[in-house]
Amino acid sequence: MADRDDPERSPNPVDVHVGMRVRMRRKMKGVSQEALANQLKLTFQQVQKYERGSNRISASKLFDIARFFKVEIGYFFDGLGDAPASGMAGRPVADIG
Repeated sequence: MADRDDPERSPNPVDVHVGMRVRMRRKMKGVSQEALANQLKLTFQQVQKYERGSNRISASKLFDIARFFKVEIGYFFDGLGDAPASGMAGRPVADIG
C-alpha cells in the first residue's frame, strides 16, 4: 500500500489552486457544495474532492462550473503564475505551436 505522504499521490499544485478558486467563488456567491453539486449532477462529496484538489476537474466540468458562476475559465487559474513554489517551477511547457 502506498504511503499517503508519497509525492506521487499528493495532489498536483495546479489542481489544488483551481479547487481553491472554485471554493472561493462558491463562497463569494453564497452557494453550498450541495447546490453546486446538484447543478453539476454530482455528489457534494465530489465537489469537496474538487475543492481540495484531490480529484482533478475535467475540462467539461470546469466549463460547466465557469458557466454556472458566470466567469471565464481563466478565472480559476488567476494567480497561478505568480504563486511561489507552486510545484511547477522548472517544469518545461510543451510547445504545440
